[in-house]
Amino acid sequence: MTEKKIDKMDYEEAFAALEQIVATLESEEQALDESMSLFERGQNLSKHCTFLLENAELKVKQLSDGELNDE
Repeated sequence: MTEKKIDKMDYEEAFAALEQIVATLESEEQALDESMSLFERGQNLSKHCTFLLENAELKVKQLSDGELNDE
């Protein structure tokens, strides 16, 4: 199975993939190399999700003329 490139994923796809990795790491015994590979992909997915959320927040702020409160 070929994994989709992270930079081509939308937020929902990336978050679902991250959840799957977490579940796999928590529930199954993996070889060290496989665990490290999953962990690295999870880190990259997490960074991608953060990037997408920050861009969405910036766009909302721009559309609301910077009047978005942090409440």
